[in-house]
Amino acid sequence: MDADTSAQLDTGTPHPARVYDALLGGKDNFAADRQVADAIRANPAGEIGPLANRDYLRRVVTFLAGEVGIDQFLDVGTGLPTAPNVHEVAQGINPAARVVYVDNDPIVLVHARALLVGGTTSYVDADIRDPETILAHARITLDFSRPVGLLLLAIGHFLDDEDDAYGVVKRLVDALPPGSYLAMSHLTGEFQPEETKKTEAMYKAQGMTLRARTKDEFTRFFDGLELVEPGVTLTHRWRPDALDRVPADTPGEQAPGYGAVARR
Repeated sequence: MDADTSAQLDTGTPHPARVYDALLGGKDNFAADRQVADAIRANPAGEIGPLANRDYLRRVVTFLAGEVGIDQFLDVGTGLPTAPNVHEVAQGINPAARVVYVDNDPIVLVHARALLVGGTTSYVDADIRDPETILAHARITLDFSRPVGLLLLAIGHFLDDEDDAYGVVKRLVDALPPGSYLAMSHLTGEFQPEETKKTEAMYKAQGMTLRARTKDEFTRFFDGLELVEPGVTLTHRWRPDALDRVPADTPGEQAPGYGAVARR
């Protein structure tokens, strides 16, 4: 870790990327992150939901790269490396596929510099609330005259209403050429409203934002786009396959996240 990165790293304050890493059994987290993860694990959905989301990532990228032929991906809120990653799935189908990862955690940056950056893979150190910076840097690696797959997986619920969540997503989508795709997943509190409120309050107490949304609120992110079948559904029920670790018949209470893919 370089001195510049060390200066930015606050190990006493949890970060969503590191909490997610802890929930997935990773080692790139600190006591503050593990404390939040342990509290989340008190609810079975705390562990099953992240697994369902990771399976969803694999299926979405496989669909976009394999069935649609997308060979450029912009993954905003990438988090820490947890196999399979977007570039591993996409480049396993098309070795020439290009991937730009975006996150704003110093530890993610360290991993990106060591593991992810290559001729067809790059990393942008930026916050989703700054779409202009993300797009400016993404254009260095990606060709925005051709379709791009925009991945906003398990990141929208870290945008509160005052962050202009819908406006942020719209600015990213509007920069994409026709034929591009938006894939999103998002926490919902519809199945466990009281537990979700407690989790939101815990995040707030730790200085983090968490804003679960209903199915209708999530669907609004796709206004003006053409939803791909099966439309908006729970992540583990979006085109499930034999590799999934979370079965499609798992109740929503255990995997409370919606997902959808749409074409621009």
